[in-house]
Amino acid sequence: MSVPMASSPPANGGLRTTFWVLQILLAVVFGASGILKLSAPIEELGKMLPWVHDAPELMVRFIGIAELIGAVGLILPAATRISPILTPFASLSLTVVMTLAVLFHLTRKEFSAVPLPLVLGVLSGLVTWGRLQPAKIHSRRRERREAMLHNS
Repeated sequence: MSVPMASSPPANGGLRTTFWVLQILLAVVFGASGILKLSAPIEELGKMLPWVHDAPELMVRFIGIAELIGAVGLILPAATRISPILTPFASLSLTVVMTLAVLFHLTRKEFSAVPLPLVLGVLSGLVTWGRLQPAKIHSRRRERREAMLHNS
């Protein structure tokens, strides 16, 4: 006897591919940015990012850690399908970080520094929405459970 499952229809392959491409691109950008903020001397970092001179070093390093963890979170849970719900949470966290970056630059009247975090924040928000709704990735455990119910 088969029990009907109430679940959303699977996203088409093109949509899933689009979100994977976005996730990979964002992971590369945030991973590189995070590594740079963690490893570069503040003086060198300040040449590329002038705001660094006005921020506490611990804040700069913390942002680097957040970006690096977010980059890993964009890929690893979804790729392994072990707790894939962590992927939209990672992208949501990066959206928050980028929103704060936009606000930070606006308050300092650094308007030329706004477009990059704005675009990254919008793309991260899009990944959050996509991985919670149309292109959700289900865990391996859930797929095994649904297969067992379907076969019984």
